[in-house]
Amino acid sequence: MANLSLIVAVARNRVIGLNNALPWHLPEDLKRFRALTTGHHIIMGRKTYESLNRLLPDRTTIIVTRNQNYHVPGAMIAHSLEQAIDMAADDAEAFLIGGAELYQAGLKLADRLYITEIDAEFAGDAFLPAFDLRDWQKVASEEMVSAQGLPFRYITYVRKNSKMPTG
Repeated sequence: MANLSLIVAVARNRVIGLNNALPWHLPEDLKRFRALTTGHHIIMGRKTYESLNRLLPDRTTIIVTRNQNYHVPGAMIAHSLEQAIDMAADDAEAFLIGGAELYQAGLKLADRLYITEIDAEFAGDAFLPAFDLRDWQKVASEEMVSAQGLPFRYITYVRKNSKMPTG
């Protein structure tokens, strides 16, 4: 089974989305997302895929949906998060990229969390589920300010009982 990493940008009020889109524009975070996920499997829910409306280049896309007849040329289809993780078994690190429902399940299965904390509140209709920080070890934290002056930080956590390297 692949090591599962959850990658998410979240506002101070736990917002991660509004109308199936990001409620902010943070080019620095998009660049980091690309650097971390390129060459890996990315796992996403159907609504997240449909909000992107395209496959992301240089990544193997796995879409999780309950719809048994769902098909996207160039993507793999799974009907549970566990099945998606099994499909990515040959990857050292697979990335769960959303949405909120899959994050809820993924927080129980993930070995690593890449969180971009945005130091602002945004209106939203999708939220990052709460999780117990006592289960996680912070292994990296970097304070940043966007070109537009928005403060944010990159934080990486590794599950305390994980066999995944902390570096």
